[in-house]
Amino acid sequence: MYESLEIDSNAIANSESNPREDHAKAPLLHEQDGEGLSPVSVDAAPEVVTPKEVKPNPFQELGLTRELLAAVFDLGYTAPTTVQVKVIPLAMKNSLDGGHTDLMVSSQTGSGKTAAFLLPVIQTLLQQAREREVAEAQAFDAQVAAAQAAGTPIPKRAKRKDPTNPRHFKAATPGALVLCPTRELAQQVAHDAIGFVKHCKGIRVATVVGGMPYALQIAKLQNADLVVATPGRLIDLQRSMHIKLEDVQFLVVDEADRMLDLGFSDDLAEINQLTIERRQTMMFSATFAPRIQSLAARVMRKPQHIQIDTPQERHNNIKQLLFWADNSQHKRKLLDHWLRDTSIEQAIVFASTQVECDGLAADLQQSGFSAVALHGALSQGLRNRRLMALRNGQVQFLVATDVAARGIDVPSISHVFNYGLPMKSEDYTHRIGRTGRAGRDGLAVTFAEFRDRRKIQDIEHFTRQPLPTEVIAGLEPSQRSERPRGFDDSRRGAPPRGRGRPFGGGGGGHRDGFAGARSGAPREGGFRDAAPREGGYRDAAPRDGAFRDAAPRSNAPRDFAPRDVFAPRGQAPRGAAPHKAAAHKGAPSKSFKPKSN
Repeated sequence: MYESLEIDSNAIANSESNPREDHAKAPLLHEQDGEGLSPVSVDAAPEVVTPKEVKPNPFQELGLTRELLAAVFDLGYTAPTTVQVKVIPLAMKNSLDGGHTDLMVSSQTGSGKTAAFLLPVIQTLLQQAREREVAEAQAFDAQVAAAQAAGTPIPKRAKRKDPTNPRHFKAATPGALVLCPTRELAQQVAHDAIGFVKHCKGIRVATVVGGMPYALQIAKLQNADLVVATPGRLIDLQRSMHIKLEDVQFLVVDEADRMLDLGFSDDLAEINQLTIERRQTMMFSATFAPRIQSLAARVMRKPQHIQIDTPQERHNNIKQLLFWADNSQHKRKLLDHWLRDTSIEQAIVFASTQVECDGLAADLQQSGFSAVALHGALSQGLRNRRLMALRNGQVQFLVATDVAARGIDVPSISHVFNYGLPMKSEDYTHRIGRTGRAGRDGLAVTFAEFRDRRKIQDIEHFTRQPLPTEVIAGLEPSQRSERPRGFDDSRRGAPPRGRGRPFGGGGGGHRDGFAGARSGAPREGGFRDAAPREGGYRDAAPRDGAFRDAAPRSNAPRDFAPRDVFAPRGQAPRGAAPHKAAAHKGAPSKSFKPKSN
């Protein structure tokens, strides 16, 4: 009995010293019999543990270090995505000439491409930091040995200086640079990078975006190894000598297509020249459009193309719906009906303009919804606070423009509502990509008026899939809800055919609309009748005095001519009749009398 107690006390002592070993040995120290638990010999415990019980980490096969594996585990990553499996090994692999391979990757929204370029870059920076640490330790040991041999005092290690002190200022020389088109995307990438370097010693991440105080960003840039920036503010800090880009080894251009849309082409060319000695360039874009190919030819050396998927790929985990509305009031009622759905965790409502965004957010707040607006006209501090409130669950609905279409990664967003249609069809895929993240299912609802049918067709042709149309009982549109489609996958990128074209047969005209499409045939008096009308605009033979006479026009001056829009107010129109000019006698009429100040 005494020996069994001694065994149990040792087991308890071992469990207190190492809880992980206690968890593995706890079921091995005792066996259960008919009366209760009886002690078992400790020597027999290790024989039961086999290496087969330890499951390998899928990220370990990609060649990541234990610090990054621990960070990936803390962030909840269970298995690498397709883009991570293909990009990470190639990004860390050196070519035959000793350099890294330039990569040009096209991947779908929410596919995990941020980790695909951050993990290999951070691992290389971590290895270089270890090499510097070993070299500094060896140099310090040599100084100590030399001091001991000479009998002089042993030197002390240098202390870290306060970066906020202006006397200790030193221009930042990062080793890696990530360029993003929007501030929200840059902050999201920096947030992910900080999570990855959680267990990495000596790796610092800094963010450089517009709208933030210069002094704060300059202080955070000190000793930064990885900088995530927008091009505008980065160029400003470089010209003021607060950051030097000559030592950048890795350049990553995220969302290159959006970068060109926002007019950062000249800034990219300047950054390319400042980082011309870099070892690797990675570019991520939604498509391999010709303009992206031209940009890659200027900033990359023999890039390797990796096509994971295209924007036309179906979002299998995102259900897409379309609701037609008669007017803006009808569309507002449809949105109000959907926002009262109890299954919504958090949602983003996209608007077309900043004015519409502010007005819709104010209406939702008055209706009792927890909603805030987000667009480019707001200050950066306010945008950051509202995004943080969304991530913390303090806000349920975010009303935003396309500034939020890229860069917001909140797994709890279950719904996306397109209250205002995007200006470009490719922005639709980025909008709906805000939901259905982290392996969840999402719902994307689009509201469109009948005058927006051409935009809907453009979205369908770009995504190569039709949007299923549904109606809500009691909120059915009074006009014809079934829109003309003309969708044909074989005509990729071609303009839609049939009744949906402007001035097309059966309701495409600005006058007939969907009312003229009900009969299925052009109604009498339409714009393009089968037989030419007598005296119509497009008769087979030109009529007398028609606009398109067969005989050439006379060069004689006309009696009346339109007024010269560039002429001063009160002056006679150019080419006007002489009697009208005489009637005015050089004096302005009453209607042209200037207003007094």
